Amino acid sequence: MPSLPFRRWRRAGEERTWCRGACRLDLTIGDLLGREILVSATQQESWVALLEDKKLVELMFDRPDQDRLIGDIFLGRVDAVLPGIQAAFVDLGTGKAGFLHVGDLNLSDIDGDIDDNGSDRGRGRRRQRKLPPIQDHLRKGQELLVQVTKEAIGTKGPRLTAEVSLPGRFLVYMPHASRVGVSRKIEGRDQRSKLRKMAQSVVPPDSGGMIVRTVSEEVTKKTLEKEFRRLHQRWQKIQRAADSMTAPASVHGEAKLISGVIRDLFSDKFEALRVDSKAVYNEVRDYVQSVDPDLLDRVHLHRGALPLFDKYEVGEEIQKAFQRTVRLKSGGHVVIEPTEALVSIDVNTGKFTGKGKKDPEQTILRTNLEAAREIAKQLRLRDVGGIIVVDFIDMASQGNRDKVLRELRTHLGLDRARTKAFEVSGLGLVEMTRQRIRPSLFNSMTDVCNSCGGIGRVYTPATVVRQIERSVRRAKASKEEKRILVLVHPEVALRVIEEEPGLLKRLRNQTRIDVDMRDDPLMALDEFRLLSGPAETDVTDKYLTG
Repeated sequence: MPSLPFRRWRRAGEERTWCRGACRLDLTIGDLLGREILVSATQQESWVALLEDKKLVELMFDRPDQDRLIGDIFLGRVDAVLPGIQAAFVDLGTGKAGFLHVGDLNLSDIDGDIDDNGSDRGRGRRRQRKLPPIQDHLRKGQELLVQVTKEAIGTKGPRLTAEVSLPGRFLVYMPHASRVGVSRKIEGRDQRSKLRKMAQSVVPPDSGGMIVRTVSEEVTKKTLEKEFRRLHQRWQKIQRAADSMTAPASVHGEAKLISGVIRDLFSDKFEALRVDSKAVYNEVRDYVQSVDPDLLDRVHLHRGALPLFDKYEVGEEIQKAFQRTVRLKSGGHVVIEPTEALVSIDVNTGKFTGKGKKDPEQTILRTNLEAAREIAKQLRLRDVGGIIVVDFIDMASQGNRDKVLRELRTHLGLDRARTKAFEVSGLGLVEMTRQRIRPSLFNSMTDVCNSCGGIGRVYTPATVVRQIERSVRRAKASKEEKRILVLVHPEVALRVIEEEPGLLKRLRNQTRIDVDMRDDPLMALDEFRLLSGPAETDVTDKYLTG
């Protein structure tokens, strides 16, 4: 990333520094943001919010009734081996069978770029190796140790790997690896080399491999050795537990939300960690004291009468995260539409027409640049994953298209999840991918609408009236009905009164059935019920037609 103008920089315990001249520093955008972590915890649920310059950018939550499996280790039993797709389904005992691809059977040496969790970037040896047929290594009924790498989403079961990894604060222990890697987020060549050599000296022969995490930039060899021994002992304990179990069975549970966030995220790059629960606050302080005492003064207990999330207006931002349309300050807007296959994002100028309307290209450029920043933020906040297609407003200038793409990529760089934005296509679309390891915030906190079936739309009152008419005519054909009462939503009843006052009379004459209608505010807009005879027996399903 190129150098950025230095406007403000502040660390805890230091005064603000301002540069009025043309000074420039080699800092990333993330370095210039005031970061905080908010933790709100009750017995019913736990929330973690990440703020940048007092604005919500990432949100995570956990509830006891939502079993999170990411990172958990199971002794699984192979249910089926599918040579056609080189994969197997593994019974974990959790209801949905896990999916295990042949590429996740054996761990190769760590090489190329890797992240804090051990995932490669596709440039290492793993992608280049020739994979053996899965049927040569797995058979139905076989037991094997697997780890969940992606939560079950929709009808799909969890994604699994046999390449087990155990995350610590400063390193990730890889029992089946043989080499040492350094997080790709540590960019300095000298620093990477130093950490790699230190890590190599820590790992005994034939004891596995490790990944040095981003937070380890200033770690000492003693600290690294201590954590490696702890994780190695944990792995030995897991192996002993698995040997005494019968598949399918849970062997090891990953750290829960709050402790995992503290372990993986909290560092000197965050100005503060604020907790609204005294019990959780004490647990956090105990943990921070054991791993990084220098951060203790950044851990704060929220004592105000106003709830923590209300003070920082997090609740309002959460509500916005469920809205289809995101308004831009310029007057434009972004429309985010999740579908089964991908997420489509459309950018519109809306009310923003620019000053004087003399240069529409500049108006479009400003809107697209603002949209690029907002899109990157919304993807993080909503935890949207998979394939994403962005339709920016058409720009005539190739230079402007490049500016928008650079802006998008720059702000995507703040995302902890792996993202990739491709060049603008011939149709003017930007195709993206974002790492998906759990259901999005939207899918986690909402259910499919009983009225619309998840499509977000319902039949109009006019369409419902036509459905009623066809259903009554079907009842005539049965020659079983003498009287039918139709229950409808008030808006449908109003439509009949105002637009088709003669409907019921016409149906009575044509069908010889005594048809009447009554509104019911408890009915869905596109729902109706057909009640037969004096007993008002529900016969809707018998005569319902499209």
